[in-house]
Amino acid sequence: MTYAEFNAFCESLPATTYVVQWGGAHVWKVGGKVFAIGGWGEEDKPAFTFKTSEQNYYFLESKPGYKPAPYLAARGMKWIQYYEASDLENEELEYYLTESHRIVSLGLTKKKQKELGLNQG
Repeated sequence: MTYAEFNAFCESLPATTYVVQWGGAHVWKVGGKVFAIGGWGEEDKPAFTFKTSEQNYYFLESKPGYKPAPYLAARGMKWIQYYEASDLENEELEYYLTESHRIVSLGLTKKKQKELGLNQG
C-alpha cells in the first residue's frame, strides 16, 4: 500500500479528518482522536500504524511485517505498526484500519458519536 492508497482508504471511512503532523506523518482522526498514522517507517519505506483490540495486538506483534508501534506501544497502548507494505496485504491492512476507526469511534462520547453519525444502530 502506498501513502496515496492509505490516504484514499482512510478518507473513505465515515467522519474522518486528515492532518500532516509529527514530522510529516499522515495522521487520520475520527472525532478528533487519532486512529491511523502513515509514516515513521525505516529507510523511507511506508509504514502504517493503527490501534488494535488486545487480541489482535498479541496476534500481530509476532506476525512478520508487524511490530508494536514505536512510541505508542511503549506507553502501554495497543497500537501496531505494519512496515512490510505490499499489494498482497492491502485487504488485511484495510481490515485493521477499519477496526481501528471503529475502536476509536466507540471511545468517543455518545453525544459525539451521534453528532458524527457513528455507531447508530
